[in-house]
Amino acid sequence: MAKQHGLIAKFDTPAGIMHAAEKVRDAGFKKWDVIAPFPLHGLDTAMGIKRSPVGRFTIVGGTIGLVSGMLMIWFTSASDLSLPYMEGYQLIVGGKPLFSPQYAFPVAYEMTILFSAFASIGGMFILNKLPMHYHPVLKYKDVAASSDDTFFLYIENEDPQFDEDKTRAFLGELEPLEVGELEE
Repeated sequence: MAKQHGLIAKFDTPAGIMHAAEKVRDAGFKKWDVIAPFPLHGLDTAMGIKRSPVGRFTIVGGTIGLVSGMLMIWFTSASDLSLPYMEGYQLIVGGKPLFSPQYAFPVAYEMTILFSAFASIGGMFILNKLPMHYHPVLKYKDVAASSDDTFFLYIENEDPQFDEDKTRAFLGELEPLEVGELEE
């Protein structure tokens, strides 16, 4: 027999899944999720999900991009490093100073955008634990209906409060269409 991953409940209305999510959140479960065929306004609040920390990755990436863009322009225009190929190449063009943030801004701005985008994507992959090529929910018999008109809520057996009989009874109290087992 296959190892159990948790329990899954099937719902047919957005109101039913929202109510179930609030009850599961209030019961104190930590390792659970909802699968819906379309975005549900307020579901993140019903699940107790806090604001995503991806923005922190973005601000760090943007800051690194801004600083590295300014440093790159300074290094190529105004640095006086004693490298053999750099000697005597500090050129004053049009009476401009060797370095000024005004003319370095376009390069730094573009690098800020580039590094912010990479940091956002990288942060999303890290926080979502991607790439995850398989999840036990995909084995459940009716999960394909979650892309059409059915809603699912599953609780993993790794949750500290998970007890198969008590959790099955709790899910049954939420009035789902059915409660099933997820196999590993």
